[in-house]
Amino acid sequence: MKGDITADISPPEWAWEFHGHRCPFMPLGYRMARLAMKELDTEHEKDHGFFVIPELGVGHPQTCLMDGIQVATGATYGKSLIEKTFWGKLAATFYMHGKAAVRISITPEFSDEFGKNEFFSYRKKGVEPSGIPAGVTDAAIKWMYGQSDWRVFKIERLPDYRFAPPKGSFNKVRCTKCGEYVFERYVRLVDNEPYCIPCSGYAR
Repeated sequence: MKGDITADISPPEWAWEFHGHRCPFMPLGYRMARLAMKELDTEHEKDHGFFVIPELGVGHPQTCLMDGIQVATGATYGKSLIEKTFWGKLAATFYMHGKAAVRISITPEFSDEFGKNEFFSYRKKGVEPSGIPAGVTDAAIKWMYGQSDWRVFKIERLPDYRFAPPKGSFNKVRCTKCGEYVFERYVRLVDNEPYCIPCSGYAR
């Protein structure tokens, strides 16, 4: 697909403000998620039926993908619909609870070519995305949009995939030491008394 940026794979304008800066990876995450939603025949998640398991980690700039994924899917950290694996890979599994799952990864060939854009020479020098000339950033974004889905992404159907999200609960108790409420799943017992994790001395 060589062509213009389309509404279907381009994030809404408010997404840039949400993300904080312009860069090529937030819209790439949006595009990835839109493709997953098309594969799963689903729409923007209103409640708690669509989950994303990103394989990204920390300490590499491509994690901006996740903001684009949240914007596209409605599977947000705030709704506990994202659970990172910290594997340091450019991939994510998209899962409709009890129905279907698809894993989408960025192809190495695309990554190699993408990395030749001038944008990344600035990033490797430590320049933050907001400090990179707008024309350089926009050129990288436009180049990404100009690549076909099959060149950018590898799509894998996962018919046997299982993911068990934790059940929600409104039950909470007050910590014996600090007096603050802690939800029951995170209560730790010390001398048979309920404590929050920081006060208990236990690891998470």
